Amino acid sequence: MPKQKQAKYDHAYLRMAKEWGKLSYCKRKQVGAIVVKDRMIISDGYNGTPSGFENFCEDEEGYTKWYVLHAEANAILKVAASTQSCVGATLYITMSPCKECSKLIHQSGITRVVYVTAYKDDSGVQFLQKAGVEVEHIPTLQTS
Repeated sequence: MPKQKQAKYDHAYLRMAKEWGKLSYCKRKQVGAIVVKDRMIISDGYNGTPSGFENFCEDEEGYTKWYVLHAEANAILKVAASTQSCVGATLYITMSPCKECSKLIHQSGITRVVYVTAYKDDSGVQFLQKAGVEVEHIPTLQTS
């Protein structure tokens, strides 16, 4: 795909991921993820508590509960429960992946990650790059 056309798609999918993140009940950070394969959305996710748990992501002190799932983990797990496969897919995410999620991304077969905001710890991005996953940071989202 030509670079200009790819950039247009990248921005559109990132805007969708941002909207998806707004569905999160988390107060500290709302993160959204979209998995795209062959220009088709095969999964989506946002950060939140596991199915069947109360929709409160933070404890009384305002810290995120340990069992909250990250957006990309939710999106990958949704694919695992379907007939789809992440092999060769692109993950669009509003925040760069943490080191735990980066292992899931690599192991799931995702070959490209595009994100908007850098997470405080970049070891997840470093791991993905070392694993041969293409990682692209698009810090400014176009609105049109």
